[in-house]
Amino acid sequence: MTTTATSFEEPRLEIARAAPRLHRALVALGNDVELDPALRELVNLRASILNGCAYCIDIHTKVARRAGESERRLHAVAAWHEAPFFDERERAALALTDAVTLISDDHVPHDVWEEASSHFEPEELAQLVWAITVINAWNRIAITTRMRPAA
Repeated sequence: MTTTATSFEEPRLEIARAAPRLHRALVALGNDVELDPALRELVNLRASILNGCAYCIDIHTKVARRAGESERRLHAVAAWHEAPFFDERERAALALTDAVTLISDDHVPHDVWEEASSHFEPEELAQLVWAITVINAWNRIAITTRMRPAA
């Protein structure tokens, strides 16, 4: 029988303390990603919404707000397909974020990749793929260990 976690479940493991070298390595990998910070926070927020990671949604919403992102756009990330607040480049990044995050659904369809490729040079596209990969790793760690947003 499978059970689902509740939002009130206690954290399971302080993974940074239990495996500090690996934790530092993932932090360093994330720090090495060179992508426009505003775009990166949209990507981080979108992947975290898809994965249902309350801890990361909380963090990346705060970071995006501090960076000047509007509440309107932050709320619309959940329904970016229908929201008129994102330009074509942001839409391509969000579509790629959806495809990579939900990779078992369609294995990153050709049209999604081609659209992203038309808006990002190869080096920046590589950075975008790494940004999506890093946030998905953090989401999986936070969800698995039941990291909770600060009260």
